[in-house]
Amino acid sequence: MRRIPRIGGAVVGAVLALSLAGCGGDDGDGSSGTSAADLQGRGPITFVTGKDRSGNLQKQVDGWNAEHPDEKVRIIELPDEPNEQRQQMIQNATTKSDAYTVLNLDVVWTAEFAANRWLTELPEDKIDLSRMLPATIKTGQYRDRLYAVPSTSDAGMLYYREDLLEKAGISEPPKTYQQMWDACEKVEDLDEAKDIDCFFTEVNKSESMTISMVEAVGSAGGALIGPDGEPAVNTPQAKQGLEFLVKAYADGRMPKSAITLDTEGGRRYFQDGKLVFQRQWPYQYSLANEDDGSSKVAGKFAVAPLPGPDGPGVSNLGGHNLAVSAFAKNKATGLDFIRYLTGAQAQRDNLLATSQAPTIAALYDDPELVKKFPYLPVLKSAIENATPRPVAVKYGDVTAAIQEAGYSAVTGDAPVDKALADLQGKLETLTARQ
Repeated sequence: MRRIPRIGGAVVGAVLALSLAGCGGDDGDGSSGTSAADLQGRGPITFVTGKDRSGNLQKQVDGWNAEHPDEKVRIIELPDEPNEQRQQMIQNATTKSDAYTVLNLDVVWTAEFAANRWLTELPEDKIDLSRMLPATIKTGQYRDRLYAVPSTSDAGMLYYREDLLEKAGISEPPKTYQQMWDACEKVEDLDEAKDIDCFFTEVNKSESMTISMVEAVGSAGGALIGPDGEPAVNTPQAKQGLEFLVKAYADGRMPKSAITLDTEGGRRYFQDGKLVFQRQWPYQYSLANEDDGSSKVAGKFAVAPLPGPDGPGVSNLGGHNLAVSAFAKNKATGLDFIRYLTGAQAQRDNLLATSQAPTIAALYDDPELVKKFPYLPVLKSAIENATPRPVAVKYGDVTAAIQEAGYSAVTGDAPVDKALADLQGKLETLTARQ
């Protein structure tokens, strides 16, 4: 997250940023792609995105098309899996195809696409960024220039069975891991909870593992990449974070299927009433509350900040940004369409239809929206304090290394120390200045 997941804390300042100096395709003055002056041409365009299961995106596009009969937008849907979306977009860019106009990018792809000159720089004076959450704006920038506009944000939250906690005599959600484990032990004594698993966060070998690693290590006070841009997984904090994931799986607190379940699989698992606690994105809220029989937990759950070792944990900063392909035709129309989709009304409508997190700050304080989505204050705080994934020109290689290390440790194929040592070496190579 809607552009189904996704796929897309501690301190805002603890940004996991890699050095972007010397990246391929950069001309040395910090510029990449094509400049804002190249935003010319009007006519039909395409909007390239992951699958939208809500149907709301098509409604929004239909609204645009009704008002712009000579500049119609056609949606091109890519697979659910973020890695596959990224690969198809890269394939289109490397062939310099004009088939894609506006790209719906995961926030961590902006640097890679901008550095490789696959995006058109956007004019900040023609886009109202002042209303957006500052953390989301940064995800659209590369070397202090704007290449993408935040359309949705995201941060992990703790979904929990409020009804079961109340029956077990627990009045508030856990703030620490130990409080979460203690709550599960009490819930297990309830007749209706005999076959329910305690906790779930994604540990399959996908982008979700990178997100789980960022959150677990960040919650322990560490980072995969330090503030200085250097890999930092050979630290006690990184070991503590990865050990949390490893032990939760090995001890049976997470279902054995956790190593295969993706975001949607996790959603269905929670909606089927099989979990007490779940780390999940905001998009699940509306789906899990459907009263059409698709969810067994409708009206029975609530959300809270993620727990950590000694107090509230760290959320990963997720979301999606909209960018204009460097090779597209009708770029002026593309820019206008981006402004339309990222406007206050479109974001409000999207939140109401999908429960996806907006990027406009005022929507989190809208009384009508807060009444419908009580988690909005929790989510806003999570976004403002979230930790991003590593920002890297070689992001595909970086995240693949993180996924391999996390998965090998969780499945028992490698001890935690060896998995982290191997990851440290790989990240040092991938982030070395050229």
